[in-house]
Amino acid sequence: MTKHINLYSKFDKFGDYWSPKVIAEMNDYQFKLVKIKGEFVKHKHSDTDEVFIVLEGKMSIEFKTETIEIKNGEMIVVPKGVVHKPFADEECKVMLVEPRGVLNTGDTKGDLTAPNDQWI
Repeated sequence: MTKHINLYSKFDKFGDYWSPKVIAEMNDYQFKLVKIKGEFVKHKHSDTDEVFIVLEGKMSIEFKTETIEIKNGEMIVVPKGVVHKPFADEECKVMLVEPRGVLNTGDTKGDLTAPNDQWI
Protein backbone atom coordinates (compact mmCIF):
# COMPACT_ATOMS: atom_id res chain seq x y z
CA MET A 1 0.00 0.00 0.00
CA THR A 2 1.27 3.45 -0.89
CA LYS A 3 1.28 6.15 1.78
CA HIS A 4 2.68 9.63 2.07
CA ILE A 5 5.67 10.50 4.26
CA ASN A 6 6.00 13.74 6.19
CA LEU A 7 9.72 14.53 6.13
CA TYR A 8 9.63 16.97 9.03
CA SER A 9 7.80 14.60 11.40
CA LYS A 10 10.46 11.98 10.60
CA PHE A 11 13.17 14.38 11.80
CA ASP A 12 11.38 14.49 15.18
CA LYS A 13 12.06 10.76 15.62
CA PHE A 14 15.84 11.09 16.09
CA GLY A 15 18.39 13.47 17.54
CA ASP A 16 21.80 12.07 16.66
CA TYR A 17 24.05 13.77 14.11
CA TRP A 18 25.74 12.21 11.09
CA SER A 19 23.64 9.03 11.29
CA PRO A 20 21.36 8.76 8.22
CA LYS A 21 17.91 7.19 8.68
CA VAL A 22 16.09 5.50 5.79
CA ILE A 23 12.54 6.72 5.15
CA ALA A 24 11.80 5.14 1.75
CA GLU A 25 13.19 3.06 -1.09
CA MET A 26 12.70 3.30 -4.83
CA ASN A 27 14.17 0.44 -6.82
CA ASP A 28 17.69 0.09 -5.39
CA TYR A 29 17.85 3.67 -4.08
CA GLN A 30 17.21 4.83 -0.53
CA PHE A 31 15.93 8.19 0.63
CA LYS A 32 17.65 9.04 3.93
CA LEU A 33 17.27 11.87 6.40
CA VAL A 34 20.21 13.07 8.44
CA LYS A 35 20.86 15.85 10.91
CA ILE A 36 24.33 17.31 10.65
CA LYS A 37 26.29 19.67 12.87
CA GLY A 38 30.01 20.21 13.21
CA GLU A 39 32.64 18.61 11.01
CA PHE A 40 32.49 15.26 9.23
CA VAL A 41 35.38 13.25 7.80
CA LYS A 42 36.99 13.63 4.40
CA HIS A 43 35.86 10.71 2.29
CA LYS A 44 34.75 9.57 -1.14
CA HIS A 45 32.33 7.06 -2.59
CA SER A 46 34.12 5.11 -5.30
CA ASP A 47 31.02 3.45 -6.77
CA THR A 48 28.28 6.08 -6.66
CA ASP A 49 27.39 9.76 -6.81
CA GLU A 50 25.90 11.26 -3.65
CA VAL A 51 23.02 13.74 -3.46
CA PHE A 52 22.57 16.25 -0.62
CA ILE A 53 19.23 18.12 -0.48
CA VAL A 54 19.10 20.74 2.28
CA LEU A 55 15.62 20.87 3.80
CA GLU A 56 16.41 23.19 6.70
CA GLY A 57 19.48 25.25 7.54
CA LYS A 58 22.71 25.42 5.61
CA MET A 59 25.78 23.27 5.20
CA SER A 60 29.05 23.42 3.35
CA ILE A 61 31.10 20.82 1.54
CA GLU A 62 34.85 21.19 1.34
CA PHE A 63 36.46 19.87 -1.83
CA LYS A 64 40.13 19.82 -2.84
CA THR A 65 40.07 23.27 -4.46
CA GLU A 66 36.90 24.95 -3.13
CA THR A 67 34.20 24.97 -0.47
CA ILE A 68 30.56 25.16 -1.57
CA GLU A 69 27.70 26.33 0.65
CA ILE A 70 24.29 24.68 0.17
CA LYS A 71 21.30 26.46 1.71
CA ASN A 72 17.71 25.63 2.55
CA GLY A 73 15.95 24.50 -0.64
CA GLU A 74 19.18 23.78 -2.54
CA MET A 75 20.91 20.55 -3.51
CA ILE A 76 24.23 19.31 -4.80
CA VAL A 77 25.38 16.13 -6.50
CA VAL A 78 28.88 15.01 -5.50
CA PRO A 79 30.26 12.81 -8.30
CA LYS A 80 31.61 9.38 -7.44
CA GLY A 81 35.28 9.30 -6.57
CA VAL A 82 35.41 12.97 -5.48
CA VAL A 83 36.88 13.54 -2.01
CA HIS A 84 34.62 15.77 0.06
CA LYS A 85 34.06 16.84 3.67
CA PRO A 86 30.61 18.07 4.71
CA PHE A 87 30.19 20.37 7.70
CA ALA A 88 27.63 22.69 9.29
CA ASP A 89 28.10 25.36 11.95
CA GLU A 90 24.50 24.97 13.15
CA GLU A 91 22.12 22.02 12.93
CA CYS A 92 21.15 21.32 9.33
CA LYS A 93 18.52 18.85 8.11
CA VAL A 94 19.38 17.03 4.91
CA MET A 95 17.93 14.38 2.63
CA LEU A 96 20.36 11.99 0.97
CA VAL A 97 19.51 9.89 -2.09
CA GLU A 98 21.86 7.01 -2.74
CA PRO A 99 21.94 3.30 -3.60
CA ARG A 100 21.14 0.82 -0.83
CA GLY A 101 24.23 -0.22 1.13
CA VAL A 102 26.27 2.99 0.83
CA LEU A 103 28.23 3.81 4.00
CA ASN A 104 27.98 7.42 5.14
CA THR A 105 31.78 7.65 5.46
CA GLY A 106 32.46 5.99 2.11
CA ASP A 107 36.01 4.65 2.00
CA THR A 108 36.95 6.17 5.40
CA LYS A 109 35.63 4.05 8.25
CA GLY A 110 35.82 5.41 11.78
CA ASP A 111 33.89 6.77 14.75
CA LEU A 112 31.36 8.57 12.51
CA THR A 113 30.57 5.52 10.37
CA ALA A 114 26.86 4.91 10.92
CA PRO A 115 25.04 1.58 10.66
CA ASN A 116 23.28 1.02 7.35
CA ASP A 117 19.57 0.45 6.85
CA GLN A 118 18.32 2.18 10.01
CA TRP A 119 14.66 2.81 9.18
CA ILE A 120 12.44 5.34 10.92
